[in-house]
Formats: sequence, C-alpha cells, structure tokens
Amino acid sequence: MDILNFFNADIIALLITLKLALTTCVCLAIIGTPIAYLLAFKANKSKAIIETLVTLPLVLPPTVIGFYLIVFFSPDTSLGKIFILLTGNQLIFSFNGLVLASIIYSLPFWIQPLQSAFEKIGVDTLNTAKSLGAGPFDTFFNVIIPLCKRGFLTSFIISFAHTMGEFGIVLMVGGSIHGKTKVIAISIYDHVEQLSFAKAHFLAGGMLIFSFLILLTLYYSNKSSIVRVK
Repeated sequence: MDILNFFNADIIALLITLKLALTTCVCLAIIGTPIAYLLAFKANKSKAIIETLVTLPLVLPPTVIGFYLIVFFSPDTSLGKIFILLTGNQLIFSFNGLVLASIIYSLPFWIQPLQSAFEKIGVDTLNTAKSLGAGPFDTFFNVIIPLCKRGFLTSFIISFAHTMGEFGIVLMVGGSIHGKTKVIAISIYDHVEQLSFAKAHFLAGGMLIFSFLILLTLYYSNKSSIVRVK
C-alpha cells in the first residue's frame, strides 16, 4: 500500500498514457488506413505531396507541430471553434487535444508499414478479386486484411509504443495537468527536475523494458511470418 501511495500520481499518469495510446491507435486505424490504401494503390500526381505531408512529422521537431496546433486551433479560429463544438473542450490543456496531437505526430508510424504491406499485395490481386465479382468492401475485408495482418500488427505496435513515449508535443499541447494531461514521460521529467532519481529510475526502467518487449514482439512476429512463408 505504501508503494501504491508513493507512486499514486505516476500510476494515474500511466493510465492516462495507456488511454492516450489506445485512443490514438483506434483513430489512426480509421484515418490512416484509407490513406495508406490510397498511397499504395492509387497512382496520381498528388501522391508525392500526400506522402511528403504524411512523413513531415518524422523530421519536424514535435514542439513545432505542437506550436502550430495551438495557433491553428485557438478558440478564436474556425478550426478551434469546430474542435470545441465536436469535443466540448479547447485543444490546449485537454485530453482531446493530446489525442489530435498524437494522431498527427504518429501518423507516419501507422501509414508507412501498412502502405508497404498493401504494396506487396499488388494491383493484380485486386484485379483478380474484382474479376471474380468481389466489391471494394469484400476485397478489403476478405482479401487485403487477411493478407496484411502483419502490416496491421506492425503499424499498431509501432504507433502504440511511439505514443507511449511522446514528450515534446504532449507537453506543448497538454501541459502537465495531474489526472488530465500528465503522461508518463512528463512524470519522468518532473522527477528528474525534482532530483527524485529513485522514482525516475523506476519509471524510466519500466519504459525501457516495455519498449524492448514491444520491439522484440514485433521482430519475432515478423521473423515467424517470414519462416512460415518459406
């Protein structure tokens, strides 16, 4: 019980982080999957522009993304008013704001593995399914998804782990409000700032082990799939 009390604030931060990661992955599945499909199978002049926009979060500092989200979704702007209408909260210092920021920041981590998996199927497979009378939805759910299970798993694991470890963008958008927007990465930072190295070691070590296990699961899953194919 003493240990639970000692880490009470950190447990709450961990639960918020898990909720954020799961919510972000669900939203990415809805938003990112059609984009990955479009980039994989639809050749058009705007493809390079879309791929550039999707990849941009990989090279931009998270503070830059966070800053422009705050600017563009200010309560005085049209986007800000729409966001408040849909969520009931303004973007800054809200959990919904963290979700939007995480979706944008983690978008390439969902799209790129899935796009690669889609491209391996090839257009010929889609044409074959179409010639057999399968509609777009039948093809997607009965052909593409079964063939791309590994791609979906990879996208989910990488996006989930990446969201769990976010720091800069969540600090910019959500701040450090206990029980609302304070995530585990910010808790570690606060402990270091307060020279509470015992707590920082415990949380950082836990994140290190978690990240290792996540990547091990990913590599083992991919290796097993390759072996089965051979």
